[in-house]
Amino acid sequence: MTVRLLLVLAMAFLGLSLTGCGPQTVQREPCPAGKLCLEYGNGSDPQSLDPQLATTTNEAAILRELFEGLFTDGPDGNPEPGVAKTWQVSPDGLVWTFHLRPERWSDGEPLTADDFVYAYRRMLDPRTASSYAYLLYVIKNAQALNDGSVGPDQLGVRALDDETLQLTLEHPASYLPQLLKHQAYFPIPAHLVQKTGDAWKNPGVMVSNGPYRLVAWKLGDYVRIEKNPFYRNASGVCFDRVDFFPTLDPATAERRVLRGELDINNSIAPNRVAWLRSRPAAAPFVHAHSYLGTVYLAFNTHAPGLGLQPVRQAISMAIDRDFIARKVMRAGQEPTVSFVPAGIADYLPRNAPHPAEPWAAWPLERRQAEARRLMASVGYSPAHPLNLELKTGDGGNNAVVQSIQSDLKTIGVNVHLRLEDPNVVFESLNLRDFQIGMAGWIADYDDPMTFLALLQSDTGQQNYGDYHNPAYDALLVRADREPDASRRVEFLRQAEQLMLNDANIAPLYTLVNLNLVNPHITGWVDNDADIHPIRDLCRDDARLRRPE
Repeated sequence: MTVRLLLVLAMAFLGLSLTGCGPQTVQREPCPAGKLCLEYGNGSDPQSLDPQLATTTNEAAILRELFEGLFTDGPDGNPEPGVAKTWQVSPDGLVWTFHLRPERWSDGEPLTADDFVYAYRRMLDPRTASSYAYLLYVIKNAQALNDGSVGPDQLGVRALDDETLQLTLEHPASYLPQLLKHQAYFPIPAHLVQKTGDAWKNPGVMVSNGPYRLVAWKLGDYVRIEKNPFYRNASGVCFDRVDFFPTLDPATAERRVLRGELDINNSIAPNRVAWLRSRPAAAPFVHAHSYLGTVYLAFNTHAPGLGLQPVRQAISMAIDRDFIARKVMRAGQEPTVSFVPAGIADYLPRNAPHPAEPWAAWPLERRQAEARRLMASVGYSPAHPLNLELKTGDGGNNAVVQSIQSDLKTIGVNVHLRLEDPNVVFESLNLRDFQIGMAGWIADYDDPMTFLALLQSDTGQQNYGDYHNPAYDALLVRADREPDASRRVEFLRQAEQLMLNDANIAPLYTLVNLNLVNPHITGWVDNDADIHPIRDLCRDDARLRRPE
């Protein structure tokens, strides 16, 4: 999401030192007598809790507790049946028929197949302006509906009856269950949205079909959810109430977790990981795991000089990724010049060569010398520099962007750093109000298309640099329509290589997911998706840890 990565990046740059942890008063939100409450540090306030408008990981963490799609997230982040009880797929892979469980919304109204039809039509309505609409393009006529070419009745989604939903696809998609657990595919309560309009998503109005329901949202303070009594397995949900707190400052969040004020925080400043692991009392809190995510620079080709491929190529060549990943981040991040991270399903083996530029294996000095030659070929040099602005989320220690700034100065690119609130940066990327943007992508589903489709010319807002190459688009279409798995991988590989050659982005490093989790929380499973459904978590007070 995924971009949903800007908040993570801002927190990664906040490498503030933690002062001594002497005994301090633990301040937790009071929990009703006889109830179990979870206090969850969640990065930042959501911008929206409408599942069709939300785009960030912190929003997704809340929404997956409020709603459930045809498939849902298992404890390990893999898809498992949700509202769908059983399903059949036609021999050609184009028609999926789902038989739904008898479910209810949190107001007691029945959930029906029509709620999915209504949701998908609303998601694709151009007036909704959803940046994730392209995730539904696998459905027949979805793109045509989104661009206004056909009416909603032409969409390949039908309610055969209240408990049977049929999806007809544009092409076979074996990864469809991965998509169907994403918030873009959640049902929404048609009976409520038609009655209340945009107010349906507000606390006190919203109804949901997941394990929890929304009860409060105090901006800058917390989002509160409580157990949904109509959820099919409500008796198996451990926590009665969950509060999500904005924790933009990871140093403060770290102290709050170690004091016992928060049970979980979904980030750790990377340069704190080794120190925390060195403390026997704090080490059990640290969870670090590989992550299907890539941090990259996005180039706005309408900015001065950035319309020229040699300039973009030179910028990418000049950056010392090893220094950034191994000396600045220091928590297991890996330098990369590829966009699709190693380890993603249905792509190249983890240890096989991945698409990369020929210069990727050169020493830094050789790369920077060639970068200076490329810049000189289009009229730029340290004596006649190109002046550009790099936008990134603000933080207390911006060593990553400062390293990039220093590297680029050596090749004749003067970079002014523009540090802003992560939500402001995110909006700037969407509106193309940037020259170079620090961006990132976390897999929405476990398939290389979640990365490569981001740069298709018809993706929309999330194709921040408006990359457009018909040959690239054609390769992804061929991959979508290719039934042979090995041939599909080859089309995807060719597409990624072509995109890297065009240098509209500059991949920097792959991510690790970092969480602080009190050992008294049970059911936590580290995984590549960094998804940990709260319905699967519980508390063992015998393991309660407060290391001060």
